[in-house]
Amino acid sequence: MRLGLALGYWGRGPDPRHLELAQEAERLGYHSVWTAESWGSDAFTPLTWLAAHTTRIALGTAVAQMAARTPTATAMQALTLDHLSGGRMMLGLGLSGPQVVEGWYGRPFPKSPLTATREYVDVIRQVLERAAPVRLDGRYHPLPYAGPDATGLGKPLKPIVHPLRADLPVLLGAEGPKNIAQTVRIADGWLPLYWSPSRTELYREALADARDGFMVAPMAQVRVCADVAEGLKPVKAMLGFYIGGMGHAARNFHAELMARFGYEAEARRVQELFLAGRRAEAIEAVPDAFADEVSLVGPRERIAERLESWREGPITDLLALAPDLGTLRVLAELAG
Repeated sequence: MRLGLALGYWGRGPDPRHLELAQEAERLGYHSVWTAESWGSDAFTPLTWLAAHTTRIALGTAVAQMAARTPTATAMQALTLDHLSGGRMMLGLGLSGPQVVEGWYGRPFPKSPLTATREYVDVIRQVLERAAPVRLDGRYHPLPYAGPDATGLGKPLKPIVHPLRADLPVLLGAEGPKNIAQTVRIADGWLPLYWSPSRTELYREALADARDGFMVAPMAQVRVCADVAEGLKPVKAMLGFYIGGMGHAARNFHAELMARFGYEAEARRVQELFLAGRRAEAIEAVPDAFADEVSLVGPRERIAERLESWREGPITDLLALAPDLGTLRVLAELAG
């Protein structure tokens, strides 16, 4: 199981620790570093900054939102950064949800998310392969565009730049069973948002046909601390925000995932409190047991013991949301 450093996206502004964490992760032998985006900082610009200040560590987006860019624009950014970094780029993509797609990007959320994702990946593959001008008779990403308001002058094109790698890895953030199964078929890896080593049966069928080299790279908050309950507070804050605020009450993929983990009533309660403006109570309502099983928190000995169960499943890469250099170093020692 390789280690990755997940930095997420910025809060109020750039985190001054990120560069130091990435450089230390590279020194410690971490395989990869990952950035993200929601509706603030983008994923590619910080990753390019990190690329310029490192030499070996792989660079990934976990995740870049599909609604933010056309698939050709995303492919351009990926192939450009792959060149600039000497072949270190990994492209992680996510569809996001209706609240973000329609509320922030001003686009309709696709009625068929599986089709939209499949078309998006298809276009990116064509750009990277550069075997012919890109064409897709698609429902969501037709190329050339031939809609009712088209000029009729659209021309199939292939990238001017020769991509460094046709097989640049494409990974998908997927939560539902059908989405995970499609990810196995069309992508090079899967980026689970939550992972519980005690519930791998939830994914056994979907992952059954995964080919050799397929990446399973979940993110987990990791924190070395003496007090487990205290260490779980940031985990619960993150879960409360995603389950309560990252979606509509009637459609929240994160809450649905928590329900599949066996916490359906608790997920509904978190949503109710968050949407009523009672955020502190929503965070407190996240069960400690749920927060604990999707993270690695506590004294070194406890993390060492629990890390073994993460190794036993199908995980190839553990992407650690590690907040400090000490935690980063301890995890490297334990994983080594």
